[in-house]
Amino acid sequence: MKRCLQLAANGLQAAMPNPSVGAVIVHNDKIIGEGYTSAYGGNHAEVNAVHSVKDKSLLKEATIYVSLEPCSHFGKTPPCSDLIIAHQIPKVVIGTIDPFAKVAGRGIERLKNAGCEVVLDVLKDECIASNKRFFTFHQHKRPYIILKWAQTQDGFIDKIRQENDPVQPNWITNRYSRQLVHKWRSEEASILVGTNTAVTDNPKLNTRDWYGKSPIRLVLDKSLRIPADYSLFDQSIKTIVCTEQEKASTENLIFETIDFSENIAQQVCEILYTHNLQSVIIEGGKQTLQTFIDANLWDEARVFMGNISFQKGIEAPIFTGKNQSEETILDNSLHIYHND
Repeated sequence: MKRCLQLAANGLQAAMPNPSVGAVIVHNDKIIGEGYTSAYGGNHAEVNAVHSVKDKSLLKEATIYVSLEPCSHFGKTPPCSDLIIAHQIPKVVIGTIDPFAKVAGRGIERLKNAGCEVVLDVLKDECIASNKRFFTFHQHKRPYIILKWAQTQDGFIDKIRQENDPVQPNWITNRYSRQLVHKWRSEEASILVGTNTAVTDNPKLNTRDWYGKSPIRLVLDKSLRIPADYSLFDQSIKTIVCTEQEKASTENLIFETIDFSENIAQQVCEILYTHNLQSVIIEGGKQTLQTFIDANLWDEARVFMGNISFQKGIEAPIFTGKNQSEETILDNSLHIYHND
């Protein structure tokens, strides 16, 4: 099952919004086939694993290990449970049940009814964690939410901006930390910033420093005060604007109306869920980050600590979370927190 998880990690980005699954086929304690989920719309892990087995006659005496329950419905591909049954694989070891309503135990039931021996919940927690976005989306009806910011040694995330200051970020981290952030962006379905960050930084919110697909951009703009010629509106990437104003949408620039006097974080989650976006990385600013923290709508926080001080400025968000890890990136440190 550990090998299944290693394989599943290879398909994580391309498989979205599907989960990425790893599958390993064993005969007489020897791996004879393995695979992971292809890009969205392609083969599932079980199909790729079966196809990789040179001598298909061995499948009748083999065990297949999968990190997630084999599907039982026709989607973009046929049911994997039917494939396992068709090849008469007698034993199936499953990491965890699929939370997706169209599967959710039905694959296991189909396998058992066909006479397969089924072993369930092997490395269950690790298997759930490997598809944390998929599980959060289907179990909690909202995206997996990652908070990200950089702060100075004295606890500030930005300087106080003056009217004539250039429209650009005040960098706190080094270029390696910034490249890591672009890698993170490539791993998520969407990215969100608030109005002030958009106005003062004019961010592109893409993955220009890393290979990979740019996330769908979201911005909070109650009164539509972000200039129309800013990067967020260049329509190079699909962008969703949450506003109180009525405005016509285009294919790559969508306006969604919300009530800014109500629970903004919850409304944003509902919009993301409607658009089938399973994860979001929130990159600022202070007010937007604090809004999600105060609503207790976050799963993970990634906080960089730079080696500079501002003396005064905009203070970092206030939150509590369990510090899971800490590492050094040259003269920066990175702290990862999880919401208990």
